[in-house]
Amino acid sequence: MTDLIEAPGAATAQTTTVTEALPPNDGERPLQWAPNEPQPKKHRVGLWVGLGVGALVLAAGAASTILIAPGTTIAGIPVGGLTPGAAAEVVNSRLADIEVSLTDVNGDPVVTGADLGASIDATTLADEAFASHPMWNVTTWMPEPIAGEITLDPEAAPSALRALVPASYEDPVNASVVFDTASSAYVATPAATGTGIDLDGLTAAISSAIADGDSGVSFSGAPTETTPAVTDETAASTAETMNSMLGQIGFYVGDERTVAIKPEVAATWLEVVPDDGELHVVADETEIQAVVDTLPGLVNRDAVDARAVVNSNGEVLRELNAGASGRELGDISNAASDFAAQLENGNAVYELDVSETAFETATVVRRIDLNLSTQRATAYENDQVVNSWAISSGLPGTPTPTGNFSVFGHTAMQDMGCFEGAPYCTENVPWSTWFAPNIAFHGTYWHSNFGSQMSHGCVNMPISAAKYIYEWAPVGTAVSVHW
Repeated sequence: MTDLIEAPGAATAQTTTVTEALPPNDGERPLQWAPNEPQPKKHRVGLWVGLGVGALVLAAGAASTILIAPGTTIAGIPVGGLTPGAAAEVVNSRLADIEVSLTDVNGDPVVTGADLGASIDATTLADEAFASHPMWNVTTWMPEPIAGEITLDPEAAPSALRALVPASYEDPVNASVVFDTASSAYVATPAATGTGIDLDGLTAAISSAIADGDSGVSFSGAPTETTPAVTDETAASTAETMNSMLGQIGFYVGDERTVAIKPEVAATWLEVVPDDGELHVVADETEIQAVVDTLPGLVNRDAVDARAVVNSNGEVLRELNAGASGRELGDISNAASDFAAQLENGNAVYELDVSETAFETATVVRRIDLNLSTQRATAYENDQVVNSWAISSGLPGTPTPTGNFSVFGHTAMQDMGCFEGAPYCTENVPWSTWFAPNIAFHGTYWHSNFGSQMSHGCVNMPISAAKYIYEWAPVGTAVSVHW
């Protein structure tokens, strides 16, 4: 029985006393309970088997959504049934582990794909394999092989092979461009072939072995000819370009090369360097800056006015000196770096930022007055006397013509007369300035009787005076002859 009565002060937790159940009595003989018949057990084997198969089917279905289809290969390497990540690892491991036995050399050395830096874009190809051939799509099972380009590291592979068979290697010599001080020009230096192990052939052999499922491949380690990266043609073309730059390199104001750079200086600015089979120009900004620092003194200037001889109508007879505008150099703080960038792109013309001040032109009117009465020639400039000389004009029988004339020619030295039938012959007459038919101012060495009529019509002058007129009076200068 269960005792449900709690004694005073007893613990509040309930206690239970279990008494043994006795069978009923039949007088002196106790009665026996009927024996319990065991209940038949339910057989659930089919249920458990069904649950297992279902779970496997569900698991297989789930796995098929992340696995690559059976029969898929990447560069000949089976990757079916793998996740893309596992497939990439398998492909990379296969490349790294392949062994290359070098033949035709001493010792039969062996090098691995890892030593050669063998690689393929395994991750991209594995992702491509899964995207095109997932396991869940049975129509993509057993697809065509997925090709992949295997490459060898261009630095690691030659280094590993050279260490194993150094006798097979002799470096080729690139063609180049150097500055020749004797000719002040750039010249090309020739290329020379070398020797080495054929990396293209080795790459193809490894690719074939991988595709065939081989773990190793034999390849000749004997030397083959290697070509230089920079050819003679490339160097010749670069030298031509460089020399063209030398012909125009400088700092320009408009079309004027205001500061030309000598070839020897330009050669300190420029270096020709090889880069992936090409030759490129590298400019030294520091060297350029040294010249940039001198530009203000070479470019800045005050305006210079022009000066010209004109006639009375204002027509220019001679430019005495050309005018030049004033110049003020602008900002050149970035000139060195900007020019360096231009030169590296083949542009040797640097245009300076310059502000200019226009020049003015001053004109002078020159004329010669010949007074036969006083036997004197006077030079005027803007109606101001600049010089005057005693002369000898024509005798009465051969007078100097009067009137207003213009200078039309100059002869530094010539014979006068000296032809058959001529009344006289005077050789080597200097500094003739012609202003009338057969009449000129000229130097006279055969007499010094200036101030008196002495000539056959020309104006005899001291040699120094005749030279002055020759140089001072341009064609078009007015000449007035009068008594």
